[in-house]
Amino acid sequence: MKKIFYIVTLTAVLAACGSKNTSVESIISEGNLEKIRAKKSSISEEHKKLEMQMSLLDSTIAKIQGNKNLPLVSTFTTKTETFNHFLELQGNVQTKQNVLIYPEMAGTLQKVYVKEGQKVTKGQLLARIDDGGMSSQLAQLKTQAELAKTTFERQQRLWEQKIGSEIQYLQAKTNYEAQVNAIKQGESQLGKSTIRAPFSGIIDDVIKDQGTVVAPGMGAEVFRIVNLSNMYIDVEVPETYLKSIQNGKEAMVYFPILNDSIATKVRQTGNFINPSNRSFTVEIPVANKNGNIKPNLTAKVKLNDYTSQEAILIPQSVISENADGEQYVYVAEKTSEDKYAMTHKKIIKTGKSQGALVEVLEGLTADEHVIKEGARSVKDGQKVEILNQ
Repeated sequence: MKKIFYIVTLTAVLAACGSKNTSVESIISEGNLEKIRAKKSSISEEHKKLEMQMSLLDSTIAKIQGNKNLPLVSTFTTKTETFNHFLELQGNVQTKQNVLIYPEMAGTLQKVYVKEGQKVTKGQLLARIDDGGMSSQLAQLKTQAELAKTTFERQQRLWEQKIGSEIQYLQAKTNYEAQVNAIKQGESQLGKSTIRAPFSGIIDDVIKDQGTVVAPGMGAEVFRIVNLSNMYIDVEVPETYLKSIQNGKEAMVYFPILNDSIATKVRQTGNFINPSNRSFTVEIPVANKNGNIKPNLTAKVKLNDYTSQEAILIPQSVISENADGEQYVYVAEKTSEDKYAMTHKKIIKTGKSQGALVEVLEGLTADEHVIKEGARSVKDGQKVEILNQ
């Protein structure tokens, strides 16, 4: 279109010149060299004026129509913000109060006082084992102890009055003390015939039924008792994070089965590196207000291993890499025209990433306009049109 416009305009100029002055053909036919050179000079001056007019027309058209051929890009402005990086791991829910209760003496399980799912308190009677007549023996010991006590008290009064021998007094005292110790031993043995709750919790399983013969040892479990109020998660953390994962670090726990998340903190870090997988154990407490969290439930854990208070974050999608392995982005440097800018390539050094964002350690500062949309189609030093202005 522009070429046609040039030709038409040039033709018009030449025609105008031809109408006012001698035509080119007539001057050539005369063969006068001086006239030919003069005509050439006149036409050259007219051509220069025409080019200046065409350049003015082009700039005016571009200004009115806009830069149609410029790449269209969008930008975002960099800023400093707090960046928390989280290490994602998997763990299992545990409780420190999840135990099997064993009998302390052999005998028939005479009575079971609780059932599965029942809440119990610490020290509550759960079951009783047939004592084999031990309670009767204890009653007999108590009777003998009463007689020994009376004998000792009388002998003591006589001894204080200097009546009787010292050996009689000592024998009465020894006999009484022996009876008291025998009662204590009997009560201790008889106490083993009862099974009591070691802590408050829930009877998760009644393993042995009433009437079963039980005895101390493996395989003789009678109850399983669980307390769900003090739950925690065990996580195996690679040894490379030994310095970054410490007590008090922020943690986010997500339970896929429950579709529930809990914000908590690291309570304890292990002091032993497992040689089989080169990891250490981290303990993370979790609140169990609704009682839905159960032992051995799978959990996804995010541990805060890095924090920067003044980080510059950019989307990973705007980062490119050259043949030397260097990462770079394009920034838009504003021109005098509001909608237009010049591109400038900047080599950057990146750090940790979280989701779609990555931290820039070197190469960018705050308040720079990084090209986002269209970053793959521009070149260094190119003029572009910004859409988000």
